[in-house]
Amino acid sequence: MLTATPPLSLYVHLPWCVRKCPYCDFNSHEGRGALPFEPYVDALIADLDHDLPLAWGRTVQTVFFGGGTPSLFPAAAVDRFLQAASSRLRFAPGLEITLETNPGTAEHGRFEHYLAAGVNRLSFGIQSFDDGCLQRLGRIHDSREAEYAVKLAQDAGFDNFNLDLMYALPQQTLAMAERDIERAIALHPAHISHYQLTLEPNTLFAAKPPAGIPEHDDAWDMQERCQAMLAASGYAQYEVSAYARPDRQCAHNLNYWRFGDYLGIGAGAHGKLTLGSEQSILRRWKVKHPAEYLAKAGSAEAIGGDEYIAPERRPFDYMLNALRLNEGFSLASFEAGTGLDRAVIDERLNTARDRDWLSIDGDRVVPTELGRRFTNDVIAVFLTD
Repeated sequence: MLTATPPLSLYVHLPWCVRKCPYCDFNSHEGRGALPFEPYVDALIADLDHDLPLAWGRTVQTVFFGGGTPSLFPAAAVDRFLQAASSRLRFAPGLEITLETNPGTAEHGRFEHYLAAGVNRLSFGIQSFDDGCLQRLGRIHDSREAEYAVKLAQDAGFDNFNLDLMYALPQQTLAMAERDIERAIALHPAHISHYQLTLEPNTLFAAKPPAGIPEHDDAWDMQERCQAMLAASGYAQYEVSAYARPDRQCAHNLNYWRFGDYLGIGAGAHGKLTLGSEQSILRRWKVKHPAEYLAKAGSAEAIGGDEYIAPERRPFDYMLNALRLNEGFSLASFEAGTGLDRAVIDERLNTARDRDWLSIDGDRVVPTELGRRFTNDVIAVFLTD
């Protein structure tokens, strides 16, 4: 039985970008001509109205604008959506509101307006400070523009921001990866995301891999060295790819990883809702193409799919998130989030412990150093047969 309703977040997908990156498998679409900002905000509001019955009476703890490139949207459009959302849902006082931004779309004065609209956290898609790496990744900005965009945001009053960095890039060396970390730290971000380039299916890089991708051992050397540099500079790793200064973890992503709930609004957005009265967990996603979404938002036709998570699959879904965290999870939170007795995972927990992947101390389950290195293998232990 589900004994508690998890915290609720709101995810808003803004699907357009200037140019599709060859490694990107997100639901993003190159903008051609004038983008329909106002009609899209109308669609977002209609979409939210349609899903409101799933979240009546609940308080939103975080809001995240993802994409695509949300910073293509003018601050007035972001403001209008937030005003509409806060009039329909209860927003927690001082909630974290994050906007993803591409340094190539930063304009003087825009950050002040985002801040005035209620955005209080930014996430910059930097990826690298090496111009050659940026060109090979198909990014629209260079290193100078990246630093300039961050400084514009700081001048506007933002002190809570994330820098996204990738490693194991085509033709990247260990020294180049180290320089990326050094330049990122010099900008004094509150948070750094540092993750390995992967060739995702249905991307240009998957179809035509670029030359010079570092070998596995070289990528591991980059990861270890960069982790040490981040730790020495006060950035504590709290998730597989996330590092933060004290009390600056991303609250929105923490809610995902702790198996919290979230409404997903926008083209291709995914949501997860615990429906207490029905003792069920619903995953819902919206139609992906922006034109179809614009035409159908606010109706059942905008729903790309609904799926109830069967009890036998809940352990895997839970671990897919919780085992990414260095803190692990408590068995009490597993029971509350899944509605299952902890006994159903005893055998699998023991298997992972015997392989030195998990440490179990009373109610607490924490990945070991070895377990953090082989996260996917640990999670796979909880797959249903």
